[in-house]
Parts: sequence; structure tokens; C-alpha cells
Amino acid sequence: QAQLVESGGGSVQVGGSLRLSCAASGLTFSNYGMGWFRQAPGKEREFVVAVTWSGQHIYYSDSVKGRFTMSRDNAKNTVSLQMDSLKPEDTAVYYCAAAWRTYSSAHYYDDRTYAYWGQGTQVTVSS
Repeated sequence: QAQLVESGGGSVQVGGSLRLSCAASGLTFSNYGMGWFRQAPGKEREFVVAVTWSGQHIYYSDSVKGRFTMSRDNAKNTVSLQMDSLKPEDTAVYYCAAAWRTYSSAHYYDDRTYAYWGQGTQVTVSS
């Protein structure tokens, strides 16, 4: 049974940083593209960033480009999300997700592409 477990959420002030991690088990990690999504109260879940299964491409949403950095470590079956220059609008529950090796860049932005999801971790940015 595939399992994704996020960690690293918390509360931080505007301009601060947090690093999220997602540990995967029960799947052949190198065959999966990995994504981060977030959902703020009263809003729909939105795409944040994704890395392809090959690791060759990383796709960022415009709202986080230049502030967030995603990486993957196939040896440890983990992905990380370094979040810098955090803003109040970054406040949300952040979810890690895994998608079987897709070759379409557009699919990474669509949450329907992802077969497995973590339980989420709360990130709160206060001014």
C-alpha cells in the first residue's frame, strides 16, 4: 500500500521560511512524478509545484515561482519543498501527491493525475 507522509509544517511570520518534506513508501518512487498542492480555508485545492518522475523538469505555479524550491531524492524516497519569503496568502494545508510516470507537462498541474496523496501539513504565515 502506497503511503505519503508530509512533515515540516508550522507557523512563521511574513518573510520567513519553512521546509516541508514528504516521505514515500509502498511504491517504486523513481516511477512517480511528485507534486505539492495546497488548500486554504474556503478555497479549492491548487497546484503549487511538481517534479517529473525523471527529475528533469520542475513546474512551479506563478504564485510561488522564485520563492519556493522543490527537490527530490530517489535514494531516500523523499521530496522536499523549501519555502522562502512566505506571505500570508501561502497559508494553507499542503499536500504531497504521487503520479505514475506521465509524459505530459500539463498533467502535472491537474490534481486528477495524482493517484496517491498524503494527509497534509498545515502552514500558517502571520503578519
